[in-house]
Amino acid sequence: MPEIRRADDRFRTDGDGVTTWHSFSYGQHYDPDNVGFGPLIAINTERIDAGRGYELHHHADVEIVTWVLEGALQHQDGTGHRGIIEPGTAQRLSAGTGVQHSEQNASDDVPLVFVQMMLRSDHDAEPEYAQVDVDLRPGELTPTVDVHTGAELFVVRLTAGQSVAVPAARRSLVHVTDGSLSLGDATLTAGDEARLTDEGEYDLRASSAATALIWQLQR
Repeated sequence: MPEIRRADDRFRTDGDGVTTWHSFSYGQHYDPDNVGFGPLIAINTERIDAGRGYELHHHADVEIVTWVLEGALQHQDGTGHRGIIEPGTAQRLSAGTGVQHSEQNASDDVPLVFVQMMLRSDHDAEPEYAQVDVDLRPGELTPTVDVHTGAELFVVRLTAGQSVAVPAARRSLVHVTDGSLSLGDATLTAGDEARLTDEGEYDLRASSAATALIWQLQR
Protein backbone atom coordinates (compact mmCIF):
# COMPACT_ATOMS: atom_id res chain seq x y z
CA MET A 1 0.00 0.00 0.00
CA PRO A 2 1.18 3.57 -0.64
CA GLU A 3 2.65 5.43 2.32
CA ILE A 4 0.74 8.72 2.64
CA ARG A 5 2.45 11.68 4.30
CA ARG A 6 0.41 14.80 4.96
CA ALA A 7 1.44 18.44 4.52
CA ASP A 8 0.55 19.22 8.14
CA ASP A 9 3.03 16.60 9.36
CA ARG A 10 6.04 18.04 7.50
CA PHE A 11 8.83 19.55 9.60
CA ARG A 12 8.86 23.36 9.54
CA THR A 13 11.78 25.76 9.85
CA ASP A 14 11.27 29.51 10.30
CA GLY A 15 14.14 31.84 9.48
CA ASP A 16 14.75 35.49 8.62
CA GLY A 17 12.14 36.06 5.91
CA VAL A 18 12.13 32.35 4.98
CA THR A 19 9.78 29.51 5.92
CA THR A 20 10.59 25.94 4.88
CA TRP A 21 8.49 22.78 5.02
CA HIS A 22 10.60 19.58 4.93
CA SER A 23 9.42 16.18 3.71
CA PHE A 24 12.47 14.38 5.13
CA SER A 25 14.85 14.80 8.06
CA TYR A 26 16.75 18.04 7.44
CA GLY A 27 18.93 20.28 9.56
CA GLN A 28 17.63 20.40 13.13
CA HIS A 29 14.73 18.08 12.26
CA TYR A 30 15.77 14.44 12.60
CA ASP A 31 13.60 11.37 12.29
CA PRO A 32 15.56 8.12 11.87
CA ASP A 33 12.58 6.59 10.05
CA ASN A 34 12.39 9.43 7.52
CA VAL A 35 15.86 10.20 6.17
CA GLY A 36 15.15 9.48 2.50
CA PHE A 37 13.30 7.48 -0.12
CA GLY A 38 15.63 5.73 -2.53
CA PRO A 39 18.17 8.38 -3.61
CA LEU A 40 15.82 11.23 -2.57
CA ILE A 41 17.01 12.90 0.62
CA ALA A 42 15.18 16.26 0.60
CA ILE A 43 11.97 17.80 -0.67
CA ASN A 44 11.75 21.30 0.76
CA THR A 45 8.99 23.78 0.01
CA GLU A 46 10.45 27.26 0.49
CA ARG A 47 8.50 30.48 0.99
CA ILE A 48 10.75 33.54 0.79
CA ASP A 49 9.54 37.03 1.53
CA ALA A 50 10.05 39.85 -0.97
CA GLY A 51 13.67 40.96 -1.12
CA ARG A 52 14.95 38.09 1.05
CA GLY A 53 16.67 34.77 0.47
CA TYR A 54 19.70 32.56 1.00
CA GLU A 55 23.23 33.93 0.67
CA LEU A 56 26.03 31.82 -0.83
CA HIS A 57 26.30 28.42 0.84
CA HIS A 58 28.03 25.13 0.07
CA HIS A 59 26.86 21.73 -1.21
CA ALA A 60 28.70 18.62 -2.41
CA ASP A 61 27.78 15.12 -3.66
CA VAL A 62 24.11 15.93 -4.31
CA GLU A 63 21.78 16.66 -7.20
CA ILE A 64 19.75 19.82 -6.45
CA VAL A 65 16.54 20.19 -8.50
CA THR A 66 14.40 23.32 -8.21
CA TRP A 67 10.83 23.95 -9.39
CA VAL A 68 9.28 27.40 -8.85
CA LEU A 69 5.59 27.57 -7.92
CA GLU A 70 5.10 31.33 -7.47
CA GLY A 71 7.25 34.38 -8.11
CA ALA A 72 10.79 34.49 -9.48
CA LEU A 73 14.00 32.97 -8.09
CA GLN A 74 17.29 34.78 -8.60
CA HIS A 75 20.02 32.15 -8.76
CA GLN A 76 23.81 32.36 -8.71
CA ASP A 77 26.36 29.56 -8.38
CA GLY A 78 30.04 28.75 -8.60
CA THR A 79 29.72 27.29 -12.13
CA GLY A 80 29.25 30.87 -13.37
CA HIS A 81 25.52 30.59 -13.95
CA ARG A 82 23.20 33.29 -12.70
CA GLY A 83 19.74 34.34 -13.73
CA ILE A 84 16.03 34.32 -12.97
CA ILE A 85 14.03 31.08 -12.70
CA GLU A 86 10.25 31.36 -13.00
CA PRO A 87 7.36 28.85 -13.03
CA GLY A 88 7.68 26.40 -15.91
CA THR A 89 11.48 26.07 -15.74
CA ALA A 90 13.18 23.15 -13.99
CA GLN A 91 16.73 23.74 -12.75
CA ARG A 92 19.37 21.17 -11.81
CA LEU A 93 22.68 21.79 -10.07
CA SER A 94 24.96 18.77 -9.70
CA ALA A 95 27.18 19.79 -6.80
CA GLY A 96 29.86 17.18 -7.52
CA THR A 97 33.10 17.91 -5.68
CA GLY A 98 31.57 21.08 -4.22
CA VAL A 99 29.77 24.26 -5.23
CA GLN A 100 28.56 27.51 -3.70
CA HIS A 101 25.14 28.86 -4.65
CA SER A 102 22.70 31.52 -3.54
CA GLU A 103 18.92 31.79 -3.94
CA GLN A 104 17.12 35.09 -3.59
CA ASN A 105 13.61 36.37 -4.19
CA ALA A 106 14.00 38.41 -7.37
CA SER A 107 11.08 40.66 -6.37
CA ASP A 108 10.89 43.45 -3.81
CA ASP A 109 7.09 43.22 -3.82
CA VAL A 110 5.78 39.63 -3.86
CA PRO A 111 6.79 36.38 -2.14
CA LEU A 112 8.60 33.50 -3.81
CA VAL A 113 7.52 29.87 -3.41
CA PHE A 114 9.52 26.96 -4.80
CA VAL A 115 10.17 23.27 -4.23
CA GLN A 116 13.81 22.26 -3.92
CA MET A 117 14.70 18.57 -4.04
CA MET A 118 18.00 16.83 -3.33
CA LEU A 119 19.23 13.38 -4.26
CA ARG A 120 22.38 11.40 -3.59
CA SER A 121 24.47 11.85 -6.72
CA ASP A 122 26.66 9.66 -8.92
CA HIS A 123 28.41 12.80 -10.21
CA ASP A 124 31.86 13.04 -8.63
CA ALA A 125 33.44 15.61 -10.95
CA GLU A 126 33.31 19.40 -11.19
CA PRO A 127 29.86 20.93 -10.54
CA GLU A 128 27.43 21.00 -13.45
CA TYR A 129 24.34 23.10 -14.21
CA ALA A 130 21.28 22.57 -16.40
CA GLN A 131 17.81 24.02 -16.84
CA VAL A 132 14.84 23.02 -19.00
CA ASP A 133 11.71 24.93 -19.99
CA VAL A 134 8.92 22.42 -19.39
CA ASP A 135 5.99 22.38 -21.82
CA LEU A 136 3.16 21.06 -19.66
CA ARG A 137 0.38 19.27 -21.52
CA PRO A 138 -2.67 18.48 -19.36
CA GLY A 139 -3.06 14.79 -18.71
CA GLU A 140 0.51 13.84 -19.65
CA LEU A 141 3.57 12.98 -17.59
CA THR A 142 6.04 15.64 -18.72
CA PRO A 143 9.78 15.00 -18.24
CA THR A 144 12.00 17.69 -16.74
CA VAL A 145 15.78 17.84 -16.17
CA ASP A 146 18.07 14.81 -16.22
CA VAL A 147 19.90 13.94 -13.01
CA HIS A 148 23.08 11.97 -12.27
CA THR A 149 21.41 9.17 -10.33
CA GLY A 150 18.82 6.49 -10.88
CA ALA A 151 15.80 8.81 -10.97
CA GLU A 152 13.51 10.77 -13.28
CA LEU A 153 11.36 13.77 -12.37
CA PHE A 154 8.04 14.35 -14.15
CA VAL A 155 5.40 17.05 -13.76
CA VAL A 156 1.74 16.37 -14.39
CA ARG A 157 -1.12 18.85 -14.65
CA LEU A 158 -4.66 17.50 -14.61
CA THR A 159 -7.98 19.22 -15.18
CA ALA A 160 -10.92 18.31 -12.94
CA GLY A 161 -11.94 14.69 -13.59
CA GLN A 162 -8.85 13.94 -15.68
CA SER A 163 -6.55 11.03 -14.86
CA VAL A 164 -3.08 9.80 -15.76
CA ALA A 165 -1.44 6.38 -15.53
CA VAL A 166 1.99 6.37 -13.87
CA PRO A 167 4.22 3.47 -15.05
CA ALA A 168 5.63 0.93 -12.65
CA ALA A 169 8.93 1.79 -10.99
CA ARG A 170 11.05 0.39 -8.17
CA ARG A 171 9.92 3.40 -6.16
CA SER A 172 7.60 6.26 -7.03
CA LEU A 173 6.86 9.46 -5.10
CA VAL A 174 3.98 11.87 -5.77
CA HIS A 175 4.24 15.39 -4.33
CA VAL A 176 1.12 17.49 -4.92
CA THR A 177 1.84 21.19 -5.46
CA ASP A 178 -1.75 22.42 -5.91
CA GLY A 179 -5.29 21.14 -6.25
CA SER A 180 -6.60 17.73 -5.22
CA LEU A 181 -5.74 14.25 -6.52
CA SER A 182 -6.95 10.78 -5.66
CA LEU A 183 -4.72 7.72 -5.55
CA GLY A 184 -6.89 4.70 -4.88
CA ASP A 185 -8.89 5.53 -1.76
CA ALA A 186 -6.53 8.34 -0.69
CA THR A 187 -7.10 12.01 -1.46
CA LEU A 188 -3.97 14.16 -1.75
CA THR A 189 -3.92 17.96 -1.57
CA ALA A 190 -1.14 20.57 -1.76
CA GLY A 191 1.92 19.49 0.23
CA ASP A 192 0.75 15.88 0.61
CA GLU A 193 2.90 13.01 -0.66
CA ALA A 194 2.42 9.37 -1.59
CA ARG A 195 5.42 7.02 -1.54
CA LEU A 196 5.08 3.72 -3.38
CA THR A 197 7.53 0.80 -3.40
CA ASP A 198 7.16 -2.07 -5.92
CA GLU A 199 3.48 -1.19 -6.39
CA GLY A 200 3.32 -1.46 -10.18
CA GLU A 201 1.45 0.98 -12.42
CA TYR A 202 -1.04 3.27 -10.69
CA ASP A 203 -3.57 5.95 -11.62
CA LEU A 204 -3.90 9.53 -10.38
CA ARG A 205 -7.25 11.28 -10.82
CA ALA A 206 -7.95 14.97 -10.23
CA SER A 207 -11.06 15.92 -8.26
CA SER A 208 -10.16 19.55 -8.99
CA ALA A 209 -7.51 21.04 -11.26
CA ALA A 210 -4.20 19.82 -9.83
CA THR A 211 -0.46 19.68 -10.41
CA ALA A 212 2.05 17.21 -9.00
CA LEU A 213 5.74 16.41 -9.12
CA ILE A 214 6.41 12.70 -9.62
CA TRP A 215 9.74 11.01 -8.99
CA GLN A 216 10.30 7.63 -10.63
CA LEU A 217 13.20 6.01 -8.78
CA GLN A 218 15.20 3.00 -9.93
CA ARG A 219 16.63 2.26 -6.47
